[in-house]
Amino acid sequence: MVEETLISLSAVIVLGITAQWLGWRMRLPSILLLLVFGILAGPVLGWIRPNELLGPLLYPLVSLAVAVILFEGGLSLSLKEFRAIGGIVVRLVTVGMLAGWLIISLAAHWVLGLSWQLATLLGAVLVVTGPTVIAPMLRHVRPTGQSGPILKWEGIVIDPIGAMLAVLVFQAIVLYETEIEPAGAVALSLLTTIAVGAGTGLAGALGMVLLLRREWVPDFLQNPVALMFVVAVFTGANLLQTEAGLLAVTIMGFAMANQRRISIQHIVEFKENLGVMLIAFIFILLAAHLKPSDLDHVGFSTFLFLAILILVARPASVFLSTIGTRLSLREKLFLSWMAPRGIVAAAVASIFALRAVDVGLQGADTLVSITFFVIIGTVAVYGLSAGMVAKRLGLAQANPEGVIFLGARFWGRRIAKALQDEGFPVMLVDNDLHNVLAARMEGLPVFYASIFAENVLDQVEIGGIGKLLALTSNDDANSLAAMHFARVFERAQIFQLAPEGGKLPAETSPHLRGRTMFGDGITHAYLTQRFLNNWVIKKTRISKEFDFAALKTHYQGNVLPLFLIGESGRLRVFTADAQLSPQPGDVLLSLVQPKSEVLPAAADDA
Repeated sequence: MVEETLISLSAVIVLGITAQWLGWRMRLPSILLLLVFGILAGPVLGWIRPNELLGPLLYPLVSLAVAVILFEGGLSLSLKEFRAIGGIVVRLVTVGMLAGWLIISLAAHWVLGLSWQLATLLGAVLVVTGPTVIAPMLRHVRPTGQSGPILKWEGIVIDPIGAMLAVLVFQAIVLYETEIEPAGAVALSLLTTIAVGAGTGLAGALGMVLLLRREWVPDFLQNPVALMFVVAVFTGANLLQTEAGLLAVTIMGFAMANQRRISIQHIVEFKENLGVMLIAFIFILLAAHLKPSDLDHVGFSTFLFLAILILVARPASVFLSTIGTRLSLREKLFLSWMAPRGIVAAAVASIFALRAVDVGLQGADTLVSITFFVIIGTVAVYGLSAGMVAKRLGLAQANPEGVIFLGARFWGRRIAKALQDEGFPVMLVDNDLHNVLAARMEGLPVFYASIFAENVLDQVEIGGIGKLLALTSNDDANSLAAMHFARVFERAQIFQLAPEGGKLPAETSPHLRGRTMFGDGITHAYLTQRFLNNWVIKKTRISKEFDFAALKTHYQGNVLPLFLIGESGRLRVFTADAQLSPQPGDVLLSLVQPKSEVLPAAADDA
């Protein structure tokens, strides 16, 4: 028994992390792979049996994990961002949510044949989207304009609201079945839930801020203490009022993110890493919890129900919510094509299915199977098509290859111009007004600010941008920028110049800086000197007759390869830790000394 439990727990972790890694490698939504792996390991092959593995601990653990995920989502909500899009978000989580609930409930009754009680409960469960599915898709697509922030806010805010709606619907059903007038009781329950959730969330945030501001918690315990507060706030709120915990932890995260007394960056990073683990753990367990008989409910009617959710319910919600707003038609269409269901829908459906059975509602076991079918279907449809749709609408590039430059000195502008001429989006950021004005005169997009300013990531347009090149003469500033952008771009796409003096010390931790671009010893001073000596950026199309070796021979070795552009349009940066091999058909951008000015090697070295 001990060995079987160990194997099952290990399988959950191995399958969960493997699914996330494969999703990254294959550019697929990781949650889709998590659900597939969970179903294969659970109802299909029987490797994982969550009921035997965790027993009565399953749903409490799932609830706590969801609370941590929503708290982490709350930490990403900026009040400044809300001022620009708040009206639309409020409409989406009120008018849009109610419209979606109505349409989904009608479809559940008429298409799936559920009773009105179960149909309205299923409609309440399926109005939520959630950060666990929205955030990975937005990181992959990176849409321009307001659509990205709107979707992020909606996904985080609608989770606790949708959970409250499901609770209220369930309470109304129970009260109706017992012949008690539900309207007054449900209204009182709603007000109590909001009051308890807001009060406990704000109290938790205030307690955390006071503890950290007065330095009553050492640095190495700050993350565990933050986790303790999240768990305590969630549980305390739920004990005071059913399902108030999700609202409480979301408000706690939002309050902490927008206070100015203490820095919470280390807490944000910890919660992001923990969230990845929890998402893997929860989705594998909940998918494995399905029974083989649950798969029998999938048929033509369920596919038709899914089509109504995607093609009718979501567009109706978006267009009703955005009447009279300044959103463009393209942005409305993209919002209409992004409503994947996530972990909160799965958890809430699983919990209320058990409660519905307890009160004698017939057919309650179908709630879970239909919900998981909708999760898999929406994640598959939106996840596989969102990038293409955003690209067709002109709101994003499916695989962003653009570059953001830290520093806009004269040679940085020349590098940016060379990439821009090849069709890659570029953005320069500098706090030197002279460099900024010069970049504007040269037709380069530039942002006048410190890269470390709090609102840079919100204000800089990074649509189509997927790489950071840190080009300043200050190695510490370059390293800080690399760490700053590690939560925006993949670490493999963050580059900085070598420090003055050559190679890095052997003990330097890789996560504290970006990859060394162009090679060891290629410092700010090195590049400045080469450009002052009239070296130029040369574009060369590699062929069998004229390969990289021929190029170096032509310029007598005075060639520094910078970028390699593949035939597919992929942009790669030459670095100290990876050797790129140009192939026929590739385009090479390199820094060369014009042949007429090439000096003998000894003279150049001198």
